[in-house]
Amino acid sequence: MTLRLGIDLGGSGSRVALLGGAGPRRELAGERVGVTGSGSSAPATALALLRLAREHWPAELAVVDGLGLGATGLGTLVAEPAALAASLRASLEDGRAAGAPAPAVAVAIDAVTAHLGALGGESGAIVALGTGAIAFGSDGHGIWHRVDGWGHLLGDRGGGAWIGRRGLEAALRAHDGVDASGDALLAAARARFGEPLGWPAQLYTRDDRAGVLAGFAPDVVALAARGDDAALAIVSDAGEEAARSGAAALVPGLAPRVAATGGLFGAGGALVERFRATLAGLRPDAEVRDPLGDPLAGALLLAERAARGELVARAPSLWLG
Repeated sequence: MTLRLGIDLGGSGSRVALLGGAGPRRELAGERVGVTGSGSSAPATALALLRLAREHWPAELAVVDGLGLGATGLGTLVAEPAALAASLRASLEDGRAAGAPAPAVAVAIDAVTAHLGALGGESGAIVALGTGAIAFGSDGHGIWHRVDGWGHLLGDRGGGAWIGRRGLEAALRAHDGVDASGDALLAAARARFGEPLGWPAQLYTRDDRAGVLAGFAPDVVALAARGDDAALAIVSDAGEEAARSGAAALVPGLAPRVAATGGLFGAGGALVERFRATLAGLRPDAEVRDPLGDPLAGALLLAERAARGELVARAPSLWLG
């Protein structure tokens, strides 16, 4: 029996899961990842989750076979992802049961674990919309093609932070008397953040500002579902951007299938409608699939493959401990 530990680190929160045998996976929640001048908090968040897992599952952690981790910003905001893999392995080896083999550790960008979770290792592409946005095409062997995932200032087109920021921009245009179409968004933003004069302090000073911005996305999506024109335009644009990223990730050599994963797709409505319509126009041959599992399931599959010795390091997407 392979006893696996999976870790999923994101801008809205983090989770660790244990899976082995016939029972369901067990989960614990942790802090969301933030970004400071020195880089991402992903390494510290991952090690904190591992300590939490040890507190709750000490016997299992002493004999776990493999650990798989997927993290936002791992390839761009963490200086040495391989060092994180080594630190996680060293932490697992501390207090290891006598005679237990060394655990295998693999860490990857979040798109890799999203792909594994959504397609179960099959060839194709995924589009993941959470706090951020990233698309990834792979056949599991020689093709590893990433699109977007550049963070809330440079990209993450169609993700939660992108929608939240666009919603707040429209709200402020309404507040400034430039464009009254954002009045409903202004009212929703006031309800969540207070008066506009206080919004810069709530965003610019925060390490986790992407998560704060994404916190407004559900309000924008809800207004779009009620027919507000300004919100509907933002949500529809998000679906189009996501489709363009998905089409770009579906490079030659991959099976023509795209899985849409992440919490924003679960909301349905205009975002999903525009996503499907745009992708059909760009790649009429592509099948749009519902995801088989979530990124945490992908992290557990990554752990299993690491334990079986099936993985080869592929920087800047995958590193082994």
